[in-house]
Amino acid sequence: MAGLPPPRRPARPARLPAAGAAVRPDPRSAQRPPGREGRQKVRVVDPRRVYSALVFFPLFYVLVRHLPPAAFSLFVAAGILLAQYEYYRFHFPVPYSPPMGLGLGLGLLVTAGFAVPGLLTEPATVTFIVMAILLSHVLAGRELKAGLLDTAVIAFGVFYVAWLLGHLILVRQMADGPFLIFFLFLVTWANDTAAYYVGTFMGRHPMAPRISPKKTWEGAVGGLLGSVAAAFACRAWFLASLDARDAAILGLLVGVAAPLGDLCESVLKRSAGVKDSGGIIPGHGGLLDRVDSLIFTAPVLYYYLLTVRTL
Repeated sequence: MAGLPPPRRPARPARLPAAGAAVRPDPRSAQRPPGREGRQKVRVVDPRRVYSALVFFPLFYVLVRHLPPAAFSLFVAAGILLAQYEYYRFHFPVPYSPPMGLGLGLGLLVTAGFAVPGLLTEPATVTFIVMAILLSHVLAGRELKAGLLDTAVIAFGVFYVAWLLGHLILVRQMADGPFLIFFLFLVTWANDTAAYYVGTFMGRHPMAPRISPKKTWEGAVGGLLGSVAAAFACRAWFLASLDARDAAILGLLVGVAAPLGDLCESVLKRSAGVKDSGGIIPGHGGLLDRVDSLIFTAPVLYYYLLTVRTL
């Protein structure tokens, strides 16, 4: 129409830019200081770990210091049963199966042999374990293809968990046994704690990236120093019968054995495709995750003291 402006074209709907095209940057990004991209906030203390420790430490002190050795043996036996069960769950898909029951029963037999001196000799124990596992596959009628692997898993669980962790009972039976138990636990935990915090804040060089990506050589050195420091602190606090040389050597031995025990359990978990052995302990995962270092440090401490005291 004459005198009127031409009609406007209808506005097209807004379109998103094509994939890969540049988009308008967030103006807030220009205000961020450099070097902070990708930095994650590290939680220094997990409250669940604190609560677990507050519950465990007083009960553990009373158990070791004031109750008879039989009570400690029962405590260790219960821990072995649970840790061994968690290990078997790496392989067996069901919560319970006859092979698992056999392995747990043999683990109790090994624990009883540690708790009651003279009950079974070591050759007799090993012989019975091997024969029982082999005969179970003959009599149970399970699938033959699984026999070889099941046999290896059951037998290894008995020796890995029950045999090695049973050395806690032998340490408790030594002279100054209760104080040696406190020494073992405190030095082992000092190693774990120092390695964790040093590795978290100073770790740069991975120790075994395929097995445990978060472990670093800096953390290992920090854990070693923590073990030695804890060994001398325990000697000054409640274990004056341990001379300075033995405290230093045990601190070093525990400082080396503890991370090796941790790495060995990590290998088993990696091969099974699991992150934690369980979830029974808040903030720590499974019991096997918590005692993997003790599985190595308990035999190391026992045989060192046994050798030194018999020389």
